[in-house]
Amino acid sequence: MIGASFFIQKYIPVGPEYTTSVQVVDDIGSIRFSQVCTVNLFRIEPFSTPFGERQFLIREALFHLVDILIFTSVIPVESYSPDIFGRFGVIQHIGYIMVGKVTIVIPGDDAAILSYEDRQVLVTTDLLLEGIHFDLTYVPLKHLGYKSAVVNFSDIYAMNGQPKQITVSLGISKRFSVEDVEDFYAGLKLACDVYGVDIVGGDTSASLTGLCISITCIGEGERDKVVLRSGAQETDLICVSGDLGAAYMGLQLLEREKRIFKGEKDFTPDFTGKEYLLERQLKPEARKDIIEMLRHAGIIPTAMMDISDGLSSELLHISKESNVGCRVYEDRIPIDYQTAAMAEQFNMNLVTAALNGGEDYELLFTVPLTDHDKVSEMKGVKVIGHITKPDLGNYLVGRDGGEVELKAQGWNSLEE
Repeated sequence: MIGASFFIQKYIPVGPEYTTSVQVVDDIGSIRFSQVCTVNLFRIEPFSTPFGERQFLIREALFHLVDILIFTSVIPVESYSPDIFGRFGVIQHIGYIMVGKVTIVIPGDDAAILSYEDRQVLVTTDLLLEGIHFDLTYVPLKHLGYKSAVVNFSDIYAMNGQPKQITVSLGISKRFSVEDVEDFYAGLKLACDVYGVDIVGGDTSASLTGLCISITCIGEGERDKVVLRSGAQETDLICVSGDLGAAYMGLQLLEREKRIFKGEKDFTPDFTGKEYLLERQLKPEARKDIIEMLRHAGIIPTAMMDISDGLSSELLHISKESNVGCRVYEDRIPIDYQTAAMAEQFNMNLVTAALNGGEDYELLFTVPLTDHDKVSEMKGVKVIGHITKPDLGNYLVGRDGGEVELKAQGWNSLEE
């Protein structure tokens, strides 16, 4: 159905393909047919699948099982199954997800039961709305499910913790079938398999405004080792994992192809050589490996957070919460070659993309100066600056030695 972009799978695969003959039906029934004929009982609503085949969703405001049986006897159905689900049927259908050692009760009861010993519990929630946080024109549902889970895991790792369980709540409009829900959960389950997390519950509801996703992640952290944003101290080193700006440039690439697609009938985008940028945008990874490296090196960061809103914004968060200032150096910000090449192609300032792009989900953290040698030897970690006194402010030091004040870029609803 809305399934975006089958071609994306060629570039950024997420697990094996899934097929099913199950169709979702909530309080108002819906059946998808391969051939459509005019029947007064039913209202026909066409949907143009981006980069795919045109499909039809036929539904009636209210009808009984007898109506379904009569209708299906006169219209050929491509893949019909008697397994027509209501709201609770969908919950039961997707409730097969795994359970680990910490989870005692699986989805289906009124509440999950979690068992922890002498550890602190970490909880985070993300809300994702269609048209605001993702565009189904180019985001496949499997990738969306994977990313929805990973961004929550990243928040737990940014506290120096380990994600253990998630709850998943969906608002689903009538244009989504069970196959679409299964695609989303296939990506979600894959992420949980990779990071060792249980899906322990959630909720589903009808939606009038597209797909709504709310995921809450529960994690654990060792006492006295959980890291906040407020612990940075003067002279601490500022470190960042991976590289920055790639996810933002991947988004710009997808948006450009979307604009071209709208103006052409037969259009197949070519992402050859840009797979890394697409993967960073559509299928990001949480930096579990960095947390493990820090633990093995015996380093407990003084402050840490993940980079979801851009390096500049996150630095300002740490500075504010810790009541400190900072200096970061332009020539030390890690940027991938593909990111630089795409920025040049779009005629964008590369440093601006790295500072304000967002959705990199790398880890930004500070460590004591005494740990300099240890972090310098860590693969995938780079020292980009240091913490200063609060009255010195927050600045980017350019290649020429000049200083530019750091500002968090973003949309302000009060400004037009």
